Amino acid sequence: MKKFLLIIGIAVSGASCAELLQVASQANIGGVGVSNTENVAGLKSSLNVGIEKAVNILGVENGFFNDAVLKILLPPEAQPIVDNLKLIPGGQDLVNRAVLSLNRSAEDAVQTAVPIFKTAITSMTINDAVSILFGADDAATQYLHRTTYTQLSAAFAPKVKQSLDKPLVANYSTTQSWNALAKAYNQVAGSLVGKVAGLDVVNVNLEEYVMGKALDALFTKVASEEKAIRTNPAARVNELLKKVFGQLDKK
Repeated sequence: MKKFLLIIGIAVSGASCAELLQVASQANIGGVGVSNTENVAGLKSSLNVGIEKAVNILGVENGFFNDAVLKILLPPEAQPIVDNLKLIPGGQDLVNRAVLSLNRSAEDAVQTAVPIFKTAITSMTINDAVSILFGADDAATQYLHRTTYTQLSAAFAPKVKQSLDKPLVANYSTTQSWNALAKAYNQVAGSLVGKVAGLDVVNVNLEEYVMGKALDALFTKVASEEKAIRTNPAARVNELLKKVFGQLDKK
């Protein structure tokens, strides 16, 4: 009864929704028996589970290439190459190899993402744990993206470069495949025919492009796993997840 009166008193004094949720959690209103510390730990656990599953899905051969949504195509800056393929000797083969190589590099790079993400997750300070827990289906993933994307990018960049330089397709690296395609096009663009046609030379920061696509794909999959944990009790693979996310079943 005292706890209930405490909540009413805060509401009357004009406390924010976040404050009410925090007090309710700390007071264990409704007999749920889940502390705010456990809520934070549960959110982090859900993200850890999500990144492991995301890497297991994406970090295998064709994990990107066979995904209709996440497959990496040529960068937007390369559209002039696609539009003028007939001017490039062997252009379609060069494009096919470049696209396959881009996806192979992403598949290779994300295999190294687990410890990078887990370090970021461990260092997260979730001040609004209860509001995140009772928020959108991807609220924790959004929080991770918002608070750690810059540091994740910095840590992930060298891994992507290593993958781009590996001979992953027909003994060619993605960097080599891309350079072959870009060089063939840029030679045409720089020729008299290209100048008359108004073609511009194509320059792309390949590392930045692949890194962005790979990170976006990982966050997409983590969000999907978070939603599963929130909505499907069978996806809660440890006792902490069952306890924390079980609160959502009573909403």
